[in-house]
Amino acid sequence: MKIVLAYSGGLDTTVSIRWLKEKFHAEVITVTVNVGQEEDFEEIEKRAYQAGAEKHYTINAIDEFADNFISYDIKMNGLYENAYPLSTALARPLIVKKVVEVAKKEGAEYVAHGSTSKGNDQVRFDLTVKALYPDVKIIAPARIWGMTREEEIKFAKE
Repeated sequence: MKIVLAYSGGLDTTVSIRWLKEKFHAEVITVTVNVGQEEDFEEIEKRAYQAGAEKHYTINAIDEFADNFISYDIKMNGLYENAYPLSTALARPLIVKKVVEVAKKEGAEYVAHGSTSKGNDQVRFDLTVKALYPDVKIIAPARIWGMTREEEIKFAKE
């Protein structure tokens, strides 16, 4: 079984690698999408492998994000509460698109993400996955395991 995980390199998605491997006895493939954020993508890849990922993809989607999302947002003066740029929310569908492309390429039965049950990210991820790949199953480990941040850190150190 293969699971493709949208991987940020943060605590939730790093802990998710081992949790998915143990819970589902699956091969975990991680995908990090660069939409222009300031991250050390080599370090993120290294962390994914250290956590147990069998394969990692870093996908550069900066131009696609700028051309097909941000440019329209700027033209519409898209701001949340007239103050906050929508770039994070707008990035989610593109990130999911790239994760789904990898899932199809790899023949994965599952797509996983690190969204919790709080906020709208989970909705953006789940709806976009289902729109692009209706037959794939979705796993959101942080919604399932019920670990606190402290428990996640302890789990990561074990």
